[in-house]
Amino acid sequence: MTFRPYPGLTIACAILLAILCGLGAWQLERLQWKTALIATVNSHMAAPPVSLDAILAMNRDEAQYRRVSLSGRFDHGREAYVFTTGQGAAVYHVLTPFTTDDGKVVMVDRGAVPKEKLDPATRASGNVEGDVHVTGVWRVPDPPGGFTPPSDSAKRIWFARDLKSIAAAGHLSLAAPVVIEADSAPNPGGWPRGGQTVVSFRNQHLSYAVTWFGLALCLLGVWFAYHISKGRIVLK
Repeated sequence: MTFRPYPGLTIACAILLAILCGLGAWQLERLQWKTALIATVNSHMAAPPVSLDAILAMNRDEAQYRRVSLSGRFDHGREAYVFTTGQGAAVYHVLTPFTTDDGKVVMVDRGAVPKEKLDPATRASGNVEGDVHVTGVWRVPDPPGGFTPPSDSAKRIWFARDLKSIAAAGHLSLAAPVVIEADSAPNPGGWPRGGQTVVSFRNQHLSYAVTWFGLALCLLGVWFAYHISKGRIVLK
């Protein structure tokens, strides 16, 4: 057996092989993390609703995606609207301050309305006055990105759930920087339409790991084939 690999090429390939295997191992770690995250979120969503005081005592990860039960009143006069799209059409999420029976203020995403229902007058029956009970999902919204358009304060339209800006515009002091996404219980008149919580996590880490490890095997195969073709490795 002859084994005389080119030193420089071998060192370069060894470094690249280590990088590829490291990336594959990292993706396997990410797979474990993502699988655990999905299981936790599903568990939170399936658990019975908790009180506002109970969820305020939890840390962020423990509270995220849990259902919470509220009793109090909506302040419909300070609605805010967050633009998004649904099935190719403009859709607005209606964010309404909610004051609980003990005086805490939280922001409730009551659901989505089409553009023609943006004006509260077109869905007045859905803006129930007085004491109400709300069940929703506790969400810490993502902050605005660098490409998020500026808000239209005159029309109270935002392009991200920027709670700091929304609260400042409405002169609100929120009990927590979260949005409670109302469940699918129908509102009078049908609008806003709740139940808009999306629980969807992209989980491609296994395929990424297979890709990185596959490239590592290909590199190893090319290294062997090249040296065999040059007579530097001869198997007898």
